[in-house]
Amino acid sequence: MRSHILVVGGGHNGLITAAYLGKAGYDVTVLERADEVGGILRNSEIAPGFTAPGIIHTVGRLRASVVKDLKLAAHGLQLLTPDVRMFAPQPGGKSVTFWGDVGRTANELKAISEEDATEYPDFDKKVRAIASFLAAIYAVTPPNIEAPSIGDAISGLRLGKSFKDLGARTGRETIRSLPMAIADVVQEVFTSEAIRGPLATRGVRFTSTGPWAAGTASVFFGDSAGNDGGAAGTAVFAKGGTGALAAALRGAVEAFGGRIRTGAEVVEIRVRGRRAIGVTLAGGEQINADLVVSGMDPKRTLNLCDPVELGPEMIWRANNIRTPGATAKVNLALGALPAFTGAEGTERLQGRIVIANSIDHVEKAKDAFKYGHIAEEPWLEVTIPTLLDPSLAPEGKHVMSIAFEAAPRHLRDAEWSSERDRLSEIAIKVLERYAPGIGGLVEASQVITPEDLERDYGLSGGHVEHAEAGLDQFFLWRPLNGEARYKLVFEDLYLCGSGAHPGGGITGAPGANAARQILKDIKF
Repeated sequence: MRSHILVVGGGHNGLITAAYLGKAGYDVTVLERADEVGGILRNSEIAPGFTAPGIIHTVGRLRASVVKDLKLAAHGLQLLTPDVRMFAPQPGGKSVTFWGDVGRTANELKAISEEDATEYPDFDKKVRAIASFLAAIYAVTPPNIEAPSIGDAISGLRLGKSFKDLGARTGRETIRSLPMAIADVVQEVFTSEAIRGPLATRGVRFTSTGPWAAGTASVFFGDSAGNDGGAAGTAVFAKGGTGALAAALRGAVEAFGGRIRTGAEVVEIRVRGRRAIGVTLAGGEQINADLVVSGMDPKRTLNLCDPVELGPEMIWRANNIRTPGATAKVNLALGALPAFTGAEGTERLQGRIVIANSIDHVEKAKDAFKYGHIAEEPWLEVTIPTLLDPSLAPEGKHVMSIAFEAAPRHLRDAEWSSERDRLSEIAIKVLERYAPGIGGLVEASQVITPEDLERDYGLSGGHVEHAEAGLDQFFLWRPLNGEARYKLVFEDLYLCGSGAHPGGGITGAPGANAARQILKDIKF
């Protein structure tokens, strides 16, 4: 069998790349080792009738251009956007709510701090401005710094204009802020830890670093790049769970003539004469191709190539790509809706519920990762998707999706086989302080550890975003210096997953960018 283009990995970026290439008229086959496509988008069944969304439970960072270009609405994608962005309950029954409406948020913050309420609109404006510049960076292919082309020069001029459009003051603030610790960014504006802590989580979500680490501000601002996140971030859900987005992407690939093979595990990317020529499947089948595109993480991709062809230096560099998985997932099937103190009904619970009392709380949770332990006082990002989409649970019942920070891939004093249940126990214990009685509502639970993410989802180190977000793995350095233009080491081998520029979770940006670059490069 011969296919012009093979896409290895049916995660969202792999599907996006395949759909764009199919739309351009190329013959594309997607090879996915699991029984269904989607990767971290795949829904999971907690118990009969209870469906939890994927590893990342919201889709608000998905590029609007991807939705439009691939006609995802026509393939069944429905996006649900509540008015609330983030609800942050505090000890003692207090709470802070961040709304999509900046004025409404500022007005409610007066109960916490008049000074902080006054500062919030300007801070939101600053976040949006810096994020707009990052969005311009995220939309381009990093330049070839050894032999810049005319196209690189044009991209550079466009980025220069985007930066100039910020204005002198905001431009200086952008240069100053991006390398900073997110703790410093929020601390120099706000006085209340009830505001600082929840905001700071956006700079360390899915990373191994704490809010006092340099460069976490760039993660925070990047989280709002290309979307309507602002200071509070996004809260957009896919009706039917994130698996519905996977289904829509599959529909797009097939509508553009692409083929998808599930249960097709690639065990080798075949290279000859410094050129990728195809793949070998687990059963021994060899598939030739004119082009191979990998949606896997860069470390796993390169480890599937012939080590002799890679050479010792590239093997060393590939294995040093930082992939420190520090996030676990806990899904709960609830017999009824829990009552959060300070929530006043259900509206405030429809977005992201963040348990992060202060910067120190977030920092200490990440400290546990550094020493190889599960955080006893984790910070949590929680959603209750059934508030907007009741179809995910039996009538009157609910699903709770919890991102648990922090839980290291490699435990120092235990194995995940013995610690799995303790993870859900810790999460429920923490939630009991803010939603008393929630433990009695739990009918079933599901725990997905970083070890599971590595084994079952193919994520090196259990890292949700394929490679750590940091200034040393950003733009020209993602995934490696000299390998940031989507073409990876060999001719006719490309990278389109989250380990490629600009990284991130469910944005679709790496997949769309890679497809654009491939269409520029290919000569057949």
